[in-house]
Amino acid sequence: MFEAVELGHRIDKASYQAALPALREALLDAQYELHEKPDFAVLILINGIDGAGKGETVNLLHEWMDPRLIDSHAFGPPSDEEAERPPMWRFWRALPPKGRIGILFGSWYTQPLLDRVAGRCRESELRATIDDIVRFETMLAEEGVLLLKFWFHLGKRQQKARLKALERDPRTRWRVGEQDWALFRHYDRHREVAEDVLLRTSTAEAPWVAIDGEDPYYRSLTAGRLLLESLRRRLDAGRAPQVFAAPPPLLPPLDQVRVLDRLELERPLGKSDYTELLETWQGRLNLLSRDPRFARHGVVMVFEGNDAAGKGGAIRRVVGALDARQYQVIPVAAPADEERAQPYLWRFWRHLSRRGRFVIFDRSWYGRVLVERVEGLCPEPAWCRAYGEINDFERQLTRHGLVLCKFWLAIDRDEQLRRFQAREQTRFKRFKITAEDWRNREKWDDYSAAVHDMVERTSTSAAPWTLVEANNKYFARIKVLQTLCEAIETRL
Repeated sequence: MFEAVELGHRIDKASYQAALPALREALLDAQYELHEKPDFAVLILINGIDGAGKGETVNLLHEWMDPRLIDSHAFGPPSDEEAERPPMWRFWRALPPKGRIGILFGSWYTQPLLDRVAGRCRESELRATIDDIVRFETMLAEEGVLLLKFWFHLGKRQQKARLKALERDPRTRWRVGEQDWALFRHYDRHREVAEDVLLRTSTAEAPWVAIDGEDPYYRSLTAGRLLLESLRRRLDAGRAPQVFAAPPPLLPPLDQVRVLDRLELERPLGKSDYTELLETWQGRLNLLSRDPRFARHGVVMVFEGNDAAGKGGAIRRVVGALDARQYQVIPVAAPADEERAQPYLWRFWRHLSRRGRFVIFDRSWYGRVLVERVEGLCPEPAWCRAYGEINDFERQLTRHGLVLCKFWLAIDRDEQLRRFQAREQTRFKRFKITAEDWRNREKWDDYSAAVHDMVERTSTSAAPWTLVEANNKYFARIKVLQTLCEAIETRL
């Protein structure tokens, strides 16, 4: 890959200046067209050899286009805040919304490459990271993001000359430090690892483009024209292409028995026993939350279930055992305009908190394979691929040391009807019942089938579903607290 960019590509200054006005005009026109009809986002990754012109290229793109419509982020080593979240958190936060151009100076490739060059990770770990990256970029492409990956290259001799030239100039010597020379001393190893990574991650959806960084005129025009051509092609196509392979059919079990059919929803627990057990498990949870070891971890809780199954009541018993500064409850409803402009999982990544805290989702990322599936709010290929995307997301959470507890609270139709009627008759509970709840009740069988597929495809060893028999609210609340405490204890 790199041999092709070491041919000493050059362009003279006169040719560069002659081509530049038309290029800038066309780029600006395309940028405004994207902004006026925001059907997709553009994401540009800037990676490569130090001294190959990465920073200069970022600056030129800001100069050539309207910087108000560009979101640029430079990534170095993770900050304390970033290190306390899964590694991809900081990149999800930097994704541009539809209608805008995002530039990542450094990206999810930088740290894995440096770690492998320095011997801080094994080859098997790098390959696992590469697999994660390919799936992530495929997801971005399927969400409609135009992903451009630029690798700026310099030969070893050219890099040494470039670093020395920067050091000699008082205006640029600040750009060269000991770390740059340390990387130069590992140039051959860096090139070897980088070429392997680029070959493995250059896909049809997100190919790498290697750009010769020796001549600034050639480098700048090449990057600008690549951006223009890619952006123009997508704009002229009318909308982001969506080519979906037909998903395999999700067939019901041959014996027609689904996972919820096996639950004994009526589980006895009287009020006096409940009161005693509530004090026991809330006290245990409080002690665990104050355990010094817990500060190295954290908890993510997911509450899903039938309408009126008691999710809110269970959540209140959990937070009742915690310091209010230690948790956040995230109620999930239909996505806002800001959220619809991003890939589906973005709005959940953004709420992940630092270590030592609890994040509680009242409804969650499973909406895509439940309500969006049943109500026809997204095409079948989109919710079918969501199972894999969700499993990837949850695997990143648990690998980071977070405790992930997922609860499905289940009640039967008769119990739901009783609770609906009680809510309508109790003035201070009327906000809990809406016309949509009654309409969803008519699709009980469709939702049951969706829940069955959800549990089968997303209950993993690292992130299993806990099915909670919730006809008896007392039993359900205690089961949730007990499961949570035992999960934290296992992690600690």
